[in-house]
Amino acid sequence: MSIIPQSVTEFPWRVLGLLAAIALFGTLVLYSAAGGSITPWAINQGVRFVIFAVMALVLSRIPLELFARFAFPAYGAVLVSLVLVELIGGVAGGSQRWINLGFMQLQPSEFMKPIIVLAVAHFYAMLPVGEIRRWNAIWPALVLIGVPWALVLVQPDLGTATMILAGGITVMFLAGLPLRLFIGSGLTVAAIIPIAFSFLHDYQKKRVLIFMDPESDPLGAGYHISQSKIAIGSGGIWGKGFLQGTQSHLQYLPEGHTDFVFATMAEEWGMAGGVFLIGAFMLLFRWGIRVSLRTPDKFARLVAAGLTTTIFFYMAINLMMVMGLAPVVGIPLPFMSYGGSSMLTVMLCVGIIMSIDRSTKRTTRIGNWA
Repeated sequence: MSIIPQSVTEFPWRVLGLLAAIALFGTLVLYSAAGGSITPWAINQGVRFVIFAVMALVLSRIPLELFARFAFPAYGAVLVSLVLVELIGGVAGGSQRWINLGFMQLQPSEFMKPIIVLAVAHFYAMLPVGEIRRWNAIWPALVLIGVPWALVLVQPDLGTATMILAGGITVMFLAGLPLRLFIGSGLTVAAIIPIAFSFLHDYQKKRVLIFMDPESDPLGAGYHISQSKIAIGSGGIWGKGFLQGTQSHLQYLPEGHTDFVFATMAEEWGMAGGVFLIGAFMLLFRWGIRVSLRTPDKFARLVAAGLTTTIFFYMAINLMMVMGLAPVVGIPLPFMSYGGSSMLTVMLCVGIIMSIDRSTKRTTRIGNWA
């Protein structure tokens, strides 16, 4: 008999170890970005990871049925919070995204990223199989996605709105809706882009234009992307060495500890560091997809795949952003960018996937015993 309780051995220690490795690497990068100081970024990031890791483990013990039962109530609560943001939310940096609770600033839109996946997945789990190709399988999901997307877009927060839209549409695709629906929608969106562009805020228009031609204003609006490319390219294969970066240490690279932390990392750790980081994230995605494929429950399958792709969108959009392959929309790199919002969201996703994995393994054991 093992002296270690079974409840402890059931924890997904390999996944936690993988996340800890990414977070430790991120802490080292933030330590360097602060000029070799453990404060203010590195120590805070490490403490946040420990707290959110415990939160994920607690979520992993919650029965899967509770996530399905409270998917719609949680969606409604966050939706009300988004409305309250418009009514009484605080304004910072030209955006109205937070509710002041006294002891903290709450950003409800962050919670909508995983909850939109739960809500849309619950809708399709309840939908009869024969209804999947009818209009009744489309418009309710579009309403579920569209209302919070619009509320977040007017804050304005284009990055978070994009993540909400991507997460919800991904679940719709995975639910088995006809492919022609997505192809037609894509062509329609492409056709209305010129019209939608005219409704963007001036700073958002500038981001799109600079994305298309960053060299047109290298010292102005295109400064972020230009300096990011310089930092990434100057790192070469092995990098300049830990604490030896110049772009970030000499303040050439703006937001080197938040949105452009990958450029800070690539300058010092080079392509080798980038390959390690991307490879670690790929292992995390592989685990999430395998959990989705193993579970027999439709709701669990959609949620695991949807939350995994939500984490993927975080990484993919940020890397494309810092490399100049996408407009700068303020999407942080999980476990690397300084800040608690993205880490909280990702750990919520990880905790729910852990719960699905635990439920699947328990069902399998019961089936074997039977």
